[in-house]
Amino acid sequence: MDLAKITRFADHLAEAEKSGHGVEALTSMEPNITVEEAYQVQLLTIERKVNAGATIVGKKIGLTSLAMQKLLGVDQPDYGHLLDGMAVENKGEIPFQRVLQPKVEAEVAFFLKRDLVGPRVTAYDVLKATEYVVPALEIVDSRIADWKIKLQDTIADNASSGLYVLGGHPVKPDQIDLALAGMALYKNGELMNTGVGAAALGHPANCVAWLANKLSEYEIPLKAGEVILSGALSAAVNAAPGDSFSARIAHLGEVGVRFTP
Repeated sequence: MDLAKITRFADHLAEAEKSGHGVEALTSMEPNITVEEAYQVQLLTIERKVNAGATIVGKKIGLTSLAMQKLLGVDQPDYGHLLDGMAVENKGEIPFQRVLQPKVEAEVAFFLKRDLVGPRVTAYDVLKATEYVVPALEIVDSRIADWKIKLQDTIADNASSGLYVLGGHPVKPDQIDLALAGMALYKNGELMNTGVGAAALGHPANCVAWLANKLSEYEIPLKAGEVILSGALSAAVNAAPGDSFSARIAHLGEVGVRFTP
């Protein structure tokens, strides 16, 4: 592993956060960057933020839909870390200067009551380890200019993580069939798209199982008390200053947020 290269790429993405402007894609600078190197960039970035006082509170899973995988030419999801500073209160406001080029996704969030340690975690194990589920909005964002990304770019950029909002009311996982749970995403009161739990690898718990098994490659467990964003149930929707978003997931309730100018 070329530590100098990993450090240079982490510095490159950090500059985007500092300046508030997107930067050149890593895959443009170095077309041969590997997925493994991209994850090392992400892990270095997160290590730096933790050393600066941030706390890891969970994980997020991206690229769970076949459509998004085909778009980027990949055959598996990716993941990123959730830090304490990323959480936004339900129906709260996000000053637009906090983000660069945000898009909003609706998904199911899992709260874990037990650790999940791969490599042989199943969806059944995930459901047994889950305290409850709630609806969530993920505000995905990219430090890469104009979202001109490939798989390695989004992985290095903490899976294009931005902010997230949790809402609704807690429901035990055995009280809902998440694969059949319908979702509706609204922007400024207008229905933008719909989805269903099965859109995320057939069942949102499959996504969390994939994550637990993937993280075992890095000797990282999913820990009791963490929140896991299991992946978008439909396409992401662009956000602009003044836009309000809400999502409803059957039996889980509603979650919403507004971007202020």
